[in-house]
Amino acid sequence: MTAPKKPAASARDTPRFGAKIRSLRRCAGLSQAELAQRLEVSPSYLNLLEHDKRALPAPLLIKLARVLEVDLASFAGEDDARLVHDLLEVFADPLFEEAPLTNTEVREVASASPAAARAVLQLYRAYRGAQVATDALSSRLEAGDDAGGASRSSLPSEEVSDLLQQHMNYFPALEERAEQLRREAGLGELDRFGALVRHLARACDVRVEIARSGQPGAALRRFDPRSRVLWLSELLPTRSRLFQLAAQVALIAHADVLDGLGRDPLLTSPESRALARVALANYFAGAVWMPYMEFLRAAEELRYDIDVLGRRFGVGFEQTCHRLTTLRRPTQEGVPFHMVRIDVAGNISKRFSASGIRFARYAGVCPRWNIFSAFQTPGMIRVQVSRMPEGASFFCIARTIQKDSGGYHAQQPVQAIGLGCAVEHAPRLVYADGVDLHNPGLVTPVGVTCRLCERTACEQRALPSLKVPLRVDPNYRGLSLYAPAPE
Repeated sequence: MTAPKKPAASARDTPRFGAKIRSLRRCAGLSQAELAQRLEVSPSYLNLLEHDKRALPAPLLIKLARVLEVDLASFAGEDDARLVHDLLEVFADPLFEEAPLTNTEVREVASASPAAARAVLQLYRAYRGAQVATDALSSRLEAGDDAGGASRSSLPSEEVSDLLQQHMNYFPALEERAEQLRREAGLGELDRFGALVRHLARACDVRVEIARSGQPGAALRRFDPRSRVLWLSELLPTRSRLFQLAAQVALIAHADVLDGLGRDPLLTSPESRALARVALANYFAGAVWMPYMEFLRAAEELRYDIDVLGRRFGVGFEQTCHRLTTLRRPTQEGVPFHMVRIDVAGNISKRFSASGIRFARYAGVCPRWNIFSAFQTPGMIRVQVSRMPEGASFFCIARTIQKDSGGYHAQQPVQAIGLGCAVEHAPRLVYADGVDLHNPGLVTPVGVTCRLCERTACEQRALPSLKVPLRVDPNYRGLSLYAPAPE
């Protein structure tokens, strides 16, 4: 009996690099003939490659990356997948209700002309920014306030998030400078605060003072460049004082690295660049107190137990989670995590994804995520096996956090941190012990937003799905208002 023939790989299974080659060639200012000459292939063959009529051989891929002076990682498809996801979310807006586009059409637009797709995203962000500014202006005029200046069309926080995602939240130059600081300042286990204070005085001519609460102009951290005095609030716990000290070192002594990263084209305004400096200085502080290799080894040894890691390195829950997302050094990587910080109203204030999961940028967040149930049990880890509509599964944990600076009358907002990875990495985490990862009964169906999710039977659906035609039967009421009546 002969074995059945193995089916040939379909065109869908074959990586399609045509649009990427065409885009990179145009960015380099080369014609097809010029690039073909450098690659030592015929122009007709290159034309076939650019239109996905021929598969791209590995040796030619390597040569192409060398000729165009790009990293091979640029062909990996992560940027393309993120671009498609963002476009899908844009076209889920009710603005396009009368001209619905299929997922295939959106993917073809992103593949054929990524530059045009990014232009559409830019236009939509400008539209959303103008819409928000108009609403704010209207509210202020109704209240009798001075309208002030016009708002920008792109939020600085969104641009900084894009910068972190573009770099996969890993910045080698900052890691190197953090290691340098540890050596120069002699930052050991004991008296870390004193060692860094002495280093600031010696290397940066900066004096550190503790500010009493209630003083005029009090802040958690304030640096006066003229007097060279750094004020830290007495309300800051020890670990936060250490963190703020290290962040200030980055701002003073490593401004060249921060400025270089801040010149990224993704940052389009002074506000974006200033916010990026803060984010990168905080990254540096995390790298100082949680050295890359030492922290990675501890994470693997402790199976990513966040509380134990935090105690070992003297940092908080959020700082530990954030550092876990930065372990992306090639050949020395940790678990590829995603992380999100959210408030009880569903506003995302921090996000990053190395796991492949996508977060909403322009619409409401899926309420089925365990990060929302974390608010019901403050301080307790919530575990969830999540499955997206396209079938990808993730193992997620969530816990609330609350800033511990402030006195008796200080009302600190409660937020929640969500951390997760693809389900195949879950056995490396202590939180997966005792969890049957392959039990369908334990899987929670989740989505990005209601508009992009095709699960019409969801009882928490707030909006109709863009992927399913809306059919309303007044004589039928399903789990949600938008659940279609059976045909």
